[in-house]
Amino acid sequence: METNLKEPSLHIWQQITKSALREDRSEYDVTTQSTVLKEQVGKGVLRFKQNGTLAGMKAAETAFKYMDPDIRLSKVLPDGTQVKNGSTVAIVEGTLQGILSAERVALNLLQRLSGVATLTAQMVSQLSQYPNVSIVDTRKTTPGLRSLERYAVRCGGGSNHRDNLQDGVLIKDNHIAAAQKRGVGISDLIASVRKQIPHTLQIEIEADTPELAEQAVLAGADIVMLDNMTPDTMEKIIQSARKSQRAEHVVFEASGGITNDTIEAVAAAGVNLISVGALTHSAAAVDISLDISIN
Repeated sequence: METNLKEPSLHIWQQITKSALREDRSEYDVTTQSTVLKEQVGKGVLRFKQNGTLAGMKAAETAFKYMDPDIRLSKVLPDGTQVKNGSTVAIVEGTLQGILSAERVALNLLQRLSGVATLTAQMVSQLSQYPNVSIVDTRKTTPGLRSLERYAVRCGGGSNHRDNLQDGVLIKDNHIAAAQKRGVGISDLIASVRKQIPHTLQIEIEADTPELAEQAVLAGADIVMLDNMTPDTMEKIIQSARKSQRAEHVVFEASGGITNDTIEAVAAAGVNLISVGALTHSAAAVDISLDISIN
């Protein structure tokens, strides 16, 4: 169980949650306002309906409190907890109008973030024999939800890749093609980039062939992404590179279609990082219910 996770700022939770509530026109919930009295109060139990990893309780709490500041949400379990099917994760109490009008947004965000954390935890659990290998996310996130989805990855035991385009240099195939069109090779490209960026930034090269990976290592790349390669190919590249003193501090990252079925073999190849876009672009939402009782 993880209890010391660094959460996004309260402002970010509020900004994203309020936007979702406005999209849902929660303040104009004609069904609830025409069927439930303002003074009616009740209690709701948030419960997992499958095994999973919890993430996003702050989103649920923020949604309920936006509709009614007097609503109380009591967390039974913290984010990062491995939750069993049927377990209660929180109890919400207050006006029924506020609870019911915020219900869908609260659940949507909680289910989405818990889904990301659950998939991440599943993949992380497969690497228990490879403590020096980290699973990282990518920028393949839901527009507007990146900070929360990256937090959910951390709740699942994963780590984060660069957050945005300012965080680091990642030279991909299209960048390389544009440089080659000008007659600029990998070595000169890296040297040119190095002169243009702060010394605190690292340079990563995406390589889809052993030849390009070798060029990137010799040219002084800090990180070499081995893209869409078999574990055997990655292992040969890494073993060959490690024989060179210039590759002593190079970080090798595996990427491209890595699944639960292949991740152990990829880790065994000797990589340092495994980036998995599916953590955020393909995670299935966890089934979570809100059961209401009326006082």
